Amino acid sequence: MLIRLAVFLLESSPWLRRLLWRWWYGRLAKRYTAGDWTFMNYGFVETRDGQADLSSVRLAKEDEADRLCIQLYHRVASGAPLAGKEVLEVGSGRGGGASFVARYHHPAKVTGADFSPQAVALCQKRHAGVTNLAFVVGDAENLPFANASFDAVLNVESSHCYGHVAKFYAEVARVLRPGGVFLYTDFRAAEDVPAWHAALAAPGWERVAVEDITAAVADAMEADDARKRALIAEFIPARFRHLFGEFAGLVGGQMHSGFRARKMQYHRFVFRKSP
Repeated sequence: MLIRLAVFLLESSPWLRRLLWRWWYGRLAKRYTAGDWTFMNYGFVETRDGQADLSSVRLAKEDEADRLCIQLYHRVASGAPLAGKEVLEVGSGRGGGASFVARYHHPAKVTGADFSPQAVALCQKRHAGVTNLAFVVGDAENLPFANASFDAVLNVESSHCYGHVAKFYAEVARVLRPGGVFLYTDFRAAEDVPAWHAALAAPGWERVAVEDITAAVADAMEADDARKRALIAEFIPARFRHLFGEFAGLVGGQMHSGFRARKMQYHRFVFRKSP
């Protein structure tokens, strides 16, 4: 009941949504500084010939623990060639995704922007060894960059937290160079999907690709469930574990059940800014 009330309040108040997510992510970055916790997405399991493929990306040994989360980033980042490009990730969180893209997709530089100063400080320390990667504090609805600054903008499982997502889309279009790409994935309630797609049609870009990856994300939730439960038991106080379990998408929770019943849908997009 409390979770349903919280969801209602967040959906009805953009200001409250921004305020709550800002507090929540700042708290996580400040309190939980474990160096091996750098991803916060639900993951992705690719299916080949009807079978789950848990090794669709060749990874270094040190990255294997985060494979399912990395596979989501890889699916999104592979929407366009990034080698030699200037890339911005909006909503970079704890920095694992930006680090993966910087190390495996060979861009000239990746800049991670996040509204949480605590998260940015954590990233600057944790990922200092990645030479083509930097992190800055930045608001998704008012990005601190000049017009036409980037060849690609990446946004993974973050935009549902924003107060006015249309402002974010307009900012992405502004900071992209002509011909630049927006590589994007997130989820929405099924009844909100038509409005979501309509809002994405507004900025000055064309849609190159759209993919419904709901089932692949739900598969990843199930494949990663035991690991997440162990991490929650290790790092999260008992009184917060149920709430954090919902946040993490544990099997049997409302998010996981919503994806399986398709009451929640997870989509991936590629957009290209008009030349």
